[in-house]
Amino acid sequence: MFLKRQRRHARGETYEYWTLMRTVRTARGPRHQVVSRLGKLDGSQVRTARGWHEIDDLLSGHPGAVQLELGADPAPAPQWREVDVRGVRVERMRQFGRVYLGLALWRRLDLHTLLPKLLPASEADVGWDLTACVLALGRFCAQPSELAEAERWYDDTALEDLLGVPLEKINDSRLYRGLDALHPHKDAICQHLLTTYRDWFGVRFEFLLYDVTSTFFEGQAERNTKAARGYSRDSRPDCKQVCIGLVVTPEGLPVGYEVFAGNRADVTTVQDIVTVMEEKYGHAERVWVLDRGMVSEDNLAWLRERKALYLVGTPKGQLKAHQALLLEKTGWHEAQHGLQVRLVPAEDATERFVLCRSDARAEKERAMLERQLEHLRRELTKIDASLQRVPQEDLEKTGRRIGRCLGKYPAASAVLTVTLEKDGAGQACALQITQRRDKLEWALLAQGAYLLRTNHPSEDPAQLWRWYIQLTQAEAAFRTGKSDLHLRPVFHQTTERVEAHILVSFLSLALWRVLEQWMAAKGLGTCARQLLLELDELRSMDVVLPTRDSGEVRVRTVARPEKPLAELLAHLGLDLPQTPKIIGNVVPKIDPSDT
Repeated sequence: MFLKRQRRHARGETYEYWTLMRTVRTARGPRHQVVSRLGKLDGSQVRTARGWHEIDDLLSGHPGAVQLELGADPAPAPQWREVDVRGVRVERMRQFGRVYLGLALWRRLDLHTLLPKLLPASEADVGWDLTACVLALGRFCAQPSELAEAERWYDDTALEDLLGVPLEKINDSRLYRGLDALHPHKDAICQHLLTTYRDWFGVRFEFLLYDVTSTFFEGQAERNTKAARGYSRDSRPDCKQVCIGLVVTPEGLPVGYEVFAGNRADVTTVQDIVTVMEEKYGHAERVWVLDRGMVSEDNLAWLRERKALYLVGTPKGQLKAHQALLLEKTGWHEAQHGLQVRLVPAEDATERFVLCRSDARAEKERAMLERQLEHLRRELTKIDASLQRVPQEDLEKTGRRIGRCLGKYPAASAVLTVTLEKDGAGQACALQITQRRDKLEWALLAQGAYLLRTNHPSEDPAQLWRWYIQLTQAEAAFRTGKSDLHLRPVFHQTTERVEAHILVSFLSLALWRVLEQWMAAKGLGTCARQLLLELDELRSMDVVLPTRDSGEVRVRTVARPEKPLAELLAHLGLDLPQTPKIIGNVVPKIDPSDT
């Protein structure tokens, strides 16, 4: 034996170690064989297959490479059985990929250590922290209700193996009580997520984006004090709803939320949400980015009194005051290709406007207006033709018919004037349709243009526009919550259960957004939906092997992913359990000849 000094360069660091070697005789002559390595390894020299017994380290992302003891064998001893290959079968197929990734995100957000400290002790074998984990993962996997999670989903997944919670311990009653246990700890959870975002992604929370959406109920929700009918963003005005005000970072990471009554106007929620967020997280380094639906002079004056910075959209009507600037060809800055901006001073020296015009948006709005004009003219022409054939005596009925047409096409109705003509008997006999040239010219000029308002001291209009356009992250969060995480509809009826349901949806949204950030950091884009669809093909299973002694060996393993998915997981640094585990206590089959 002899020692060999070696060096290895990896990830900008030099690793130096000694290798204990020995000479062995082979058919091709003497060869050197590694006995052991001494020194600091970089993790690439020794990497053994990791199994189910290391599932906690795998989910937490802890490295699997370790320094071996002198003379230790890195590979486990093989176990041999004589198997009847004609009787080999596969049983207990379970969905593995999506729940495994969700549980990895749960642990990386350190929620598995936070919730045991927050939630009360449970008399049952399963703690409320594990119940909360099941609830959040169910929403992350697009389960519509707790009942669906208990009746079908949990048994179809590998969570029983990953969490160690038996199937018989998961039922709808326990999940409902888990909502009750989780509900009082909303603020502590949001504060924990803020700290995690700051540590993991370096988020500074300079800008907070705020928007409001709604979610509707199945049922009357008579025991919910906030359930009411109001403006429905889900096109369900027949159902009661609650409004949800969501605050996110420019990266789309959810920071906090508040639940409001279903008939609450968006503009009335701003002062509440700002006050709550400032009480919890302070005033420093905060710029509020709000959509135009939140804007009122009272709100802006209130924000200025609190010395808060804001960047908001404005109603379309305020654009009219800057018509002359829209006609100017100079003084514009290009924020991006096809998008021009310019600063406009306001009467109040503490404020300024940002005038924006987009070529792509103008083209889209022009096409929409042309389509509306075409459809409106066609319907009005039909009414005119019918009146000329049969004059209408009931003028009120004719007026309602015309009003319905104008209401269907509001943009087109703003540039057309419709006059009802009468014959000598006072009956409606025709329509006179004229186009208002001044209105059409303004509509064409204003197409693609919009106005922002701010009290931020920045002199760069392009930068201000980029900050405002991040508001799309809040809108994307709502789309994810409703389409991918099944925030709607709500089946619960009491106020506390509904708010707990929204808290679980908020947690699952945090998992989703953190996954997108994780993917972006690894150069994999931000399409979490496609990654999850790929992972849905990954299964765990039991391979049952009939042995020579009339018994069976049941081996639980995870299917080997296809090469594209394996490469994705390798880029993420997410390892799967490779070494299967043998499931004991399998009752051997009884040979009928022995009875």
